[in-house]
Amino acid sequence: MLVINFHPFQNLETERLLLRRLHENDFEEVLALRGNPEVMKYIPRPLAKTKEDALAHLVQIEDKILNNTGINWGITLKGNPKIFGIIGNYKIDNKNHRAEIGYTSLPEFYGQGYITEAIKAVVTYGFEQMNLHAIEANIDPRNKASERVLQKNGFVKEAHYIENEYWEGEFLDTVIYSLLKRNFKK
Repeated sequence: MLVINFHPFQNLETERLLLRRLHENDFEEVLALRGNPEVMKYIPRPLAKTKEDALAHLVQIEDKILNNTGINWGITLKGNPKIFGIIGNYKIDNKNHRAEIGYTSLPEFYGQGYITEAIKAVVTYGFEQMNLHAIEANIDPRNKASERVLQKNGFVKEAHYIENEYWEGEFLDTVIYSLLKRNFKK
């Protein structure tokens, strides 16, 4: 069985990014992310509307780290501590050495390769530090940008579930992409 320990927490660096631990001082940026209809368009979760909503989300993230059940990082540009996105491995399946990756960023950072860069770092961490066998991503099939970024990182489509999730009066499809450790190329 997979044994995961996120202590001490490890920041991740890429050429342009620092992925760091989130803290309650990030609530404004979390509110900007989770409260933005454009960011949340393909994520069937309630919009954050208040400081308390953002703080609750940060507590949830921290609890997963403390309990070794998931890890998220705030995405920042090197030299600027303000987060513009969140990325992490969560829904960890210890028995099967799997996790799900998830990510968001503010629209003004779209199309610049930041999420591709962050995914590489988080996938490397997942395979090398967490000893995962596979990492999967569950996306809305309408989210073509997310599909492209996963494909750039070597993920392959494994499944397309038809109307498997009910959200705000509508049945939604889900597409599963995954990457096996043996197919990962740094």
